[in-house]
Amino acid sequence: MSLTPRNVGVTKGKENGTAKAVPASRSKASLVFLAICAGFFFLAFAALGTWQVYRLQWKLALIAKVDARVHAAPVPAPGREAWPQVSADNDEYRRVTLTGRYLYGKTTAVQASTDLGSGSWLITPLQTAGGDVVLVNRGFVSTSPIKLIATTVQDGPAEQPVEVTGLMRMSEKGGGFLRANDAAQNRWYSRDVDAIAAARGVGAVAPYFVDADKASSQANAAVAPDAEKPVGGLTVIAFHNSHLVYALTWYALALMAAAAGWWVVRDDRRRRAGRAAAE
Repeated sequence: MSLTPRNVGVTKGKENGTAKAVPASRSKASLVFLAICAGFFFLAFAALGTWQVYRLQWKLALIAKVDARVHAAPVPAPGREAWPQVSADNDEYRRVTLTGRYLYGKTTAVQASTDLGSGSWLITPLQTAGGDVVLVNRGFVSTSPIKLIATTVQDGPAEQPVEVTGLMRMSEKGGGFLRANDAAQNRWYSRDVDAIAAARGVGAVAPYFVDADKASSQANAAVAPDAEKPVGGLTVIAFHNSHLVYALTWYALALMAAAAGWWVVRDDRRRRAGRAAAE
């Protein structure tokens, strides 16, 4: 009597060992979901990159505009009739000239940090012949805490006006980082034009202040009553400009999202081809 072999009907491929595992292909629904995700992130990152390109063009135009203002010939500072039209976009860092007398007794010292170290800006009202009052940053002194000028100091004589050349700056509202201005305690961390004017009782003032240049500060030093002569011309003009780096980063992420989508499609095709070969 013959015996029937027990391995009859064994699937080919198991004769020499265990059958190779075939990776399962993804479902159509999961592929559609992954494709939508990859497309969404690609478009979102590409849009953010393009937005940064526009921001880069805006920042370069701003830098060029400010540079032109800083190096232009000085013009008379806007008078009272032009104050409502003054704005940062149109006027900040414009070179201007002023003529009048300093109200030294109403000087305010504002905390400052410069290349010369820590100290104070001396903010003094300047009254023009027409009665307009403009706050002028006469410069930096290293003295701190802030007790620089007594309220009994006499103002500059009207018959001996001073001429100031400098850069228009916009009012710095509120205070410094995590520190609010305290008029009652005479503690100032920003050049807030309205608050300083109210604390010193000088009435209506221009909505801007002027950073006096070095020459103006030196010319005024001989007649000013300061114990330490202020140093002008320390205005820092710097604009943070990393928009190109941001744009390249967003575009790189967009390419990564597209590459991830392509990899998923290629991997699924490989899986399907392997499954078909196995079958």
